Amino acid sequence: MTEDVEEFTEDDELYEHHRIVVDKGQSLLRIDRFLMDRLPNASRTKIQAAIDVDSVRVNGNLTKASYKIKPLDVITISLPHPPRETDIKPENIPLTIVFEDDELLVLNKPAGMVVHPAHGNWDGTLVNALVYHFQHLPTSRNGNIRPGLVHRIDKDTSGLMVIAKTEYAMTHLARQFFEHTIERTYNALVWGIPNPPVGTITGFIGRSVRDRKVQTIYDDETKGKWAVTHYRTLEELRYVALVQCKLETGRTHQIRAHLKHIGHPLFNDAMYGGDRILRGNPVGSYKAFVDNAFKLIPRQALHAKSLGFTHPRTRQWLQFDSDLPSDFQAALDKWRKLLDNSQ
Repeated sequence: MTEDVEEFTEDDELYEHHRIVVDKGQSLLRIDRFLMDRLPNASRTKIQAAIDVDSVRVNGNLTKASYKIKPLDVITISLPHPPRETDIKPENIPLTIVFEDDELLVLNKPAGMVVHPAHGNWDGTLVNALVYHFQHLPTSRNGNIRPGLVHRIDKDTSGLMVIAKTEYAMTHLARQFFEHTIERTYNALVWGIPNPPVGTITGFIGRSVRDRKVQTIYDDETKGKWAVTHYRTLEELRYVALVQCKLETGRTHQIRAHLKHIGHPLFNDAMYGGDRILRGNPVGSYKAFVDNAFKLIPRQALHAKSLGFTHPRTRQWLQFDSDLPSDFQAALDKWRKLLDNSQ
């Protein structure tokens, strides 16, 4: 599966592999030549290619192969895979499993849990838990160690995930993701009331040139990958709304970027600007109310609520639904109470 399986086969994150602080006495030298001497088995062509795809930074900034390094420059080299991805520590972390058989399992991931070990998050991840609880889980394509994973959801997004327990299930489920036959709906609490209340958001999603951690929407196919989100407003709550999002594609941060693109960022989504008051006058008792709502759900208000797919062996359609987690429900109820009190 080399295509666009949701957030799994995409190079959606960059992990730091090398950090080099240039010596005080270093003379001016092109960065590609400098790195050839510092990195074993790295050709100049490979280094230039890494620079071209923004994997090399100097003092936190993008650079060019012609840049001449200076004393005390900090050079970082980041790649799309964790530097220790073959070193996964099994951990006895409880899992909320809603379905399991010999081929697969469906679980409800809590908010705050990272799916795969990465720079800064080597422990406490879903993969660490899977390696502990289930032996001989299949790996992904090209030998990368991602036990059982055919898709991912963000650290601070909660909800349903399917995990493959056999190579056959891995291949079959990955094909369903690629062909967009997996049905996934998310519940999102957003700022503002979408108009129209039902619609489809499209565009090419790619990394922002200003912040590589953030995805943005382009109208140029060379800058991103095509993405489609269907949304439906479930409940209007004056300043916010409960929205259902149905994914047709599965790009990195797709819902978060799409909803910001149409002017309705997720409630308390710090990365996409939803962690400040975007509707209503941000003063007095209303400001205190919103601040308290932020405390109830200290993350983006996004939950993977339903998941449907064809079972790899039986070919039976399986459909799963999950309740909103307590933090999401508490914030939603607080907004409902505010609306009731104002009527």
